[in-house]
Amino acid sequence: MADYSNTELGKDTVYSTSYDPSLLDPIPRATAREQLEAVGGPLPDFIGVDLWTGFEVSWLNTYGMPQVAIVEFLVPCTSVNIVESKSFKLYLNSFNQTQFESQQAMQEVMTADLSAAAQGNVEIIFYQLAEYNGFRPVTEPQGQCLDQQHIAIDCYTPNPDFLVLDKAGEEGAKVTESVTETVYSHLLRTNCPVTDQPDWASVYISYQGAQIDRAGLLKYLVSFRQHQDFHEQCVEKIYADIMQRCQPAQLDVYARYMRRGGLDINPFRSSRYPFPPSHRQVRQ
Repeated sequence: MADYSNTELGKDTVYSTSYDPSLLDPIPRATAREQLEAVGGPLPDFIGVDLWTGFEVSWLNTYGMPQVAIVEFLVPCTSVNIVESKSFKLYLNSFNQTQFESQQAMQEVMTADLSAAAQGNVEIIFYQLAEYNGFRPVTEPQGQCLDQQHIAIDCYTPNPDFLVLDKAGEEGAKVTESVTETVYSHLLRTNCPVTDQPDWASVYISYQGAQIDRAGLLKYLVSFRQHQDFHEQCVEKIYADIMQRCQPAQLDVYARYMRRGGLDINPFRSSRYPFPPSHRQVRQ
C-alpha cells in the first residue's frame, strides 16, 4: 500500500473561516496505478469520472445572507491527481463565511481551484435543494442483486481468484454464451489508507460477455472488507481484475460510497461510457 502519511488525514484539524485554496491536497493517481500494474500487469484501458457530491456547500451573498446548494464535482479519471477527501472538505468549509457576488462567481473560483489541484478539467454542477432529487433520484437500476446468495465467505482481503466464468455446472462444461447484464452488491466495504476508518458502498457492475459466476463475484467484492485504499483506486482495481480475469467485451464499474463530512465520492470506470448513470443509492 502507498504511504499517504504526508496528507491532512489523521492530523489535527484547523477550520479556516475564509476562502483558502491552499487547503486542497492533491495525490498523484500514478502512485496507486503503478502498484496495481506491479501485481497484475498493465492496466486495461478505461474512461470515466470521479463524481463527488457536496451536501454541505454554503457561502454568503453580498448582503451577508447564507446560501446553500448541493454541488457535484466531476473529476475525469485522466486527471493527474485525485484530491484527498479531508482536504476537500476543509476547502469547501472555507467558503462558509466568504462573500460572492453570485453563485456563478463562486462556481468559477471552485472550477479553477479544483482543476489546478487535479491537473485536469473539473466540471461543477450546482443544484437547488428542491431540484436535486429530480436529477439524482433514489432508485436501483434494472439488474440482479448478488447479496441474497447462501454462500460461505472467509476471505476479507482482495482475491481476484474468485473471479471466474459461469459454467453449466458439470465438470468440463463449456462456458455460457455471451450475456448483457447488470449485477450489484450493497456489501462493499473498504478502509481509509491513513485512518483505517471504514468506507461503505454499493457497487454496480454492468458488462457484456461470457457470464461471470455470481457466487465468485460476490466473494470477490466482500474480500475488500479489510482492504485499505482510496475509493478511486479500489474501483480501478475491481475494474482491472474483472477485465483481466473474465475478459468481458464491455464493462462498467460504479461505486456509490456513503458520505462522510457532507461529501461522498462515486468513482465510475468504463470501457464505453464517459459518465455514470443518474441514480443514487438509498443510503445516500
